[in-house]
Amino acid sequence: MVLRTFNLKLVGLMIGSIILIICIGLSIILGYTNTSIETSMAAFRAFDGSNEHLIIQNVRLPRALIGAVVGSSLGIAGAMMQALTKNPLASPDIIGVNAGASFFIVVAVMIFSITSLQAFTWIAFLGATITVVVVYFLGSLGREGLTPIKLTLAGAAIAALFSSLTQGLLVLDESSLDQVLYWLAGSVQGRKLDILYSVLPYIVVATVGAFLLANKINILTIGEDVAKGLGQRTGMVKIGAGIVIVFLAGGAVAIAGPISFVGIIVPHIVRWLVGQDYRWIFPYCGVLGGILLLIADISARYVIMPEEIPVGIMTACIGTPFFIYIARKGVRSS
Repeated sequence: MVLRTFNLKLVGLMIGSIILIICIGLSIILGYTNTSIETSMAAFRAFDGSNEHLIIQNVRLPRALIGAVVGSSLGIAGAMMQALTKNPLASPDIIGVNAGASFFIVVAVMIFSITSLQAFTWIAFLGATITVVVVYFLGSLGREGLTPIKLTLAGAAIAALFSSLTQGLLVLDESSLDQVLYWLAGSVQGRKLDILYSVLPYIVVATVGAFLLANKINILTIGEDVAKGLGQRTGMVKIGAGIVIVFLAGGAVAIAGPISFVGIIVPHIVRWLVGQDYRWIFPYCGVLGGILLLIADISARYVIMPEEIPVGIMTACIGTPFFIYIARKGVRSS
């Protein structure tokens, strides 16, 4: 733990928030179309209808805000999942949020010929919600009720099932592949603020819920028997945590598609900074998750310029070495 005292943690959170704001500004300024700080400020203070001002207002500002919100949501959801499953490699992927949302999107395109991004948002949110409910139900079967290992196994099984069904459907209808491929890769490009506004209330409620559950999660991570001995209703805490994960991870996937590794990387960095107290972990994950996704998105604009790669591919490139490091560290410690 690097930041050991309350004051250091508070200062660190303030610095992180400032860096997040700077990253939002850089996301608005940087890209294929050359703009400057002055041009960006003028786009909001004295809009003149020029190409640069239109790009800043209609493309880059929504992209920056969506990137910050999605990254923050994935960071907090990943930390909540790792606490709930006691699995250091847990992320929204592990309970099938990405796979469930992707499957529902592909079904909507193939069967109902839906191609609207606005429609994709609600379909993906519905798919993510149904997936988590099914995983929780399967993980609760048996005499012991909901346990971390059963939740993890149920999530992995459902994720594999939906992924296989999605691939099978796409093989049967290649025309659908062209329509959903960019969404399946995960991207914040081309999203409008309307999409963000439609999901934002759920994300805000879930974020507040995560902060309210933080102290109960601290007790639960010590051990379920200890938590019950202290009078905690562990079943209700797990259900509350599941609702938080649905809203955060489902909302993020609904907006930007399945973006991997943010929910794995960020909680580990945060625990290295502030330790195991989830009252600090959740706020830090929100800030650092937004920073990571914005940096990945800015980098994705320059890799093959003038073309761009989806941010989901960039986060995978960043996260894969980190994932391998964590996995090898876990093997050595075991």
